[in-house]
Amino acid sequence: MTKKSFYSIPYLFWIGLFVIIPLVMLFYQSFFGVDGIFTLDNYKAYFTSRTYLLMTWNSIVYALIITVATLIISYPVAYVLTKMKMKQFWLMLIVLPTWINLLLKAYAFIGIFGRYGSVDNFLSFIGLGRPQMLFTDASFILVAAYISIPFMILPIFNALDELDEDLVNAASDLGATRIQTFTKIILPLSMNGVRAGVQAVFIPSLSLFMLTRLIGGNKVITLGTAVEEHFLITQNWGMGSTIAIVLIAAMFIIMYLTREKTAGGEE
Repeated sequence: MTKKSFYSIPYLFWIGLFVIIPLVMLFYQSFFGVDGIFTLDNYKAYFTSRTYLLMTWNSIVYALIITVATLIISYPVAYVLTKMKMKQFWLMLIVLPTWINLLLKAYAFIGIFGRYGSVDNFLSFIGLGRPQMLFTDASFILVAAYISIPFMILPIFNALDELDEDLVNAASDLGATRIQTFTKIILPLSMNGVRAGVQAVFIPSLSLFMLTRLIGGNKVITLGTAVEEHFLITQNWGMGSTIAIVLIAAMFIIMYLTREKTAGGEE
């Protein structure tokens, strides 16, 4: 056994114990009903039920909206960060909120968007009354996008920071406008960072369930919510496992579609 193989043992042990074995158990459990009998009814129910198919569609739409909103905000921020002095310091300030527990951040936003909260009082102060801000699609998307922004900014920042400035200067010397330089040089060369950011945001957004309850008020129904319901409330672990397997398959599809490519276009 080589030294390299020896050092990989803890990693392989970790992957096997906490990734592969749980996935195998989940897949195995998906073939059993509430009565503990082996059946294919869970998969049949999922792919023939209008309710589950609608949940799937909702999950994809919400994840797509969250990802697009996060990308629109994150790309300009990441680009500006690469041009700033002490850029690592400012990047750390953006990443800092990720150190705070997600549940604490969710409760903080409940106070901000809730009745007589900061936003509610401000809207009342400027004469717009007190509209219902909490438990809406808009508040759910806003909070989910806020939480996801650091995970989108980091890979885009790294891609832009590694960009060869000589290429940008050469484009300018050859008469390219700023828009042409961005669309022909900067954006294509930073696409690997964008792909990584999309993976880091879209995939977790497919299975959100805590924010759907605390911020969406159960008005936002996703596959993550369904998995939680089956495991904790209905105790139908077979159906919950089936939905989880579908989510995992969707995640692999997204990873394949947004896989990283080299500068030459090879996979």
